[in-house]
Parts: sequence; C-alpha cells; structure tokens
Amino acid sequence: MKLKTFIITLLLTFLPLTSFATTLSGNQFYDGIDVSNWQGSINYTQVKNSGIDIVYIKSSQGENIIDSYFKINYNNAKVNGLKVGFYHFLTARSKEEAIRQAEFFCSVISNTNADCKLAMDFEVFGNLTVSEINNISRAFLEKVKEITGKDVIIYSDAYDARNIFSKELAQNYPLWIAEYGVEMPGESNWDYCDGFQYTSRGEVAGIRGFVDKDKFTNEILLDDTSQIKQTGDSKNYNHDASYIVKSGDTLSGIALKYGTTVKELVILNNIKTPNLIYPGEEIKVPINSNPNNEVLYDTNHIHYTVERGDTLSELALKFDTTVQKIAELNHIQNVNLIYVGEVLRINN
Repeated sequence: MKLKTFIITLLLTFLPLTSFATTLSGNQFYDGIDVSNWQGSINYTQVKNSGIDIVYIKSSQGENIIDSYFKINYNNAKVNGLKVGFYHFLTARSKEEAIRQAEFFCSVISNTNADCKLAMDFEVFGNLTVSEINNISRAFLEKVKEITGKDVIIYSDAYDARNIFSKELAQNYPLWIAEYGVEMPGESNWDYCDGFQYTSRGEVAGIRGFVDKDKFTNEILLDDTSQIKQTGDSKNYNHDASYIVKSGDTLSGIALKYGTTVKELVILNNIKTPNLIYPGEEIKVPINSNPNNEVLYDTNHIHYTVERGDTLSELALKFDTTVQKIAELNHIQNVNLIYVGEVLRINN
C-alpha cells in the first residue's frame, strides 16, 4: 500500500499538468453562421429553414470600409426571424486609431437592432507588441460599449486567445473562439466562451460555397436589443471601389492587384463568364486591407494569401517550415487542398 501511494505521488509530481479546454458558457445553444460580402447573395429563408438560429454579419473594416452586403444581410436575416450580431474587422495600429474605428463601427450599425454582443475581430497585428495589441483592443471595446451601451465580445482563434489576448481582457470581456477540427475549443485565457466557430468550410442551404459555422450559447445574446442610436453619417464612407477594365486585363490580375479573389469579383459583379471581360467595363472591387498580396507579419506569424498555383509543399520550402506545421496551425485536413485568396498563418 505504501509503495502504491509512493508511485502515485511520484507520478503527480513529475507528470505535466493537463491543460483544460475552454468550456461553452450558458445553458441553451444555438446553431449559427458568420457572413460577409464573401458569401455574396444569401437566401435567408433557406438558411432559417436549415436550422440556423444566429447570423453574425460583417459590418465594417478599418476606418472607412463598409461591407458591401452589410445592409442586405441585416435586412434579410431580420425579415426571416434570425437573431443578428455584427462584427468589425479591426486594423488599428494605435489607441487613437482604435477609438476612430470604434466610432466608425458604431456609426455603421446605428439605427439597427442587434440581438447579440457586438464583436471585435482583431487578428492581423503587423509588428505590434502583445502589450500594444491588448491596449488597442481595450480602447476599441471600451469605446464601442460607451457609445452604444451594448455589451461587446472578442472574436479570436485559439492561439491568440491563449498567447496574445491577456488574462485581464479575459476577465472583462467574453470570448467567441475559433478552432477547427476539434469537438471543443482548446485551452485559452478564458474559462468559458459564448461562441465556438468550429469550421470555415461549412455548407448551409441558401449559401453558395463555404461559410463559417458556429455554436453559440444564450450568453452571447444582448439583454438590451433596443435600436442602436445614430452616431454619425456612414454614407460618407467607402463601400467598394470601381475599376475600369483595360486591354489585356484579366479577373485574376485584377483580383491580385486589389488583394481579393476571382470568386469574390464574380459574385460582387454577377459575372457569368469569368474569362470574358471587356475593355471599358466597370467592375466593383471590394476594398481590402491587404492589397497586392503583401506578406503581413505579426509577432508570432507570417500571414500569407494563397495565390494561384501555390502548394503547401512550396510554401513550406519558401518559409523554411514543414507542410505538417502549416496544416496544424491552419487546421487543414487535406494538405492537397488550399484555395486562392485563403490567408494562411505560417510560423515566423
């Protein structure tokens, strides 16, 4: 008996501590999706009939970019009885920029009725330090809550929720976490999450192509769903740019120039034959924070936008890493299947 007790004590002393997953909060669960102009036109009647309860809609990005499908997504989702949330893609590089982007976000979603907490999507950090990232996040979240009076939430992948966003932020703001290929999200600085994005390649009736799918809890719902007050004129901001086709242009070349994809241009312009565009034709181009396929760096990763012809093996060679590491970091199940326009994280 003493020997058995000694062995157990020895094991408890020297074995590494088990890490604990981030648990879903609440006691009621909802199936959800999150969408942007990338999905193009959506049949929300079919979405609702497929069992989706909540849709998070991209409203804005940076200081002056309104998602081109924001209004139509909001109106059609509401008409079909779906619960709605909004998210802003944050690109700030200082607290002052964060406050301006918060004011812009609030102006875009003013005069709407959100059902879910207002979300900050901050995932491309440039050369910001971890401390700067957290200060910028706090400034944005505080300003959004101050202006709207609504609760806010942080959207983050599991890596950033564990290594970038601080425990102090975790104590003050809830989490909507993204991690693919797992039944439950992994360890983070949060004990609980209000939302779990479990795939970026979901299929839902009424949506062409892939869509992010989520599991939300009742904790993500707002207590106060009254109309968000008017705070500025969002009409002064850009929705899309326009490009006049020149002789020799191709959709793939235009997509590369503006940091988007052929698929996005086809959807946005309702193009029937992607290989047939004409000089003088006007094409809408979504404004993108990463034009010309710039390689963006943060303190931990390279963010690379996949180009036509890229393979994981070539990228692994280019960035001095392995296919397995890229696949694990990006939750890629089929290493032979990556998509033009897809943004991959690669260890720095």
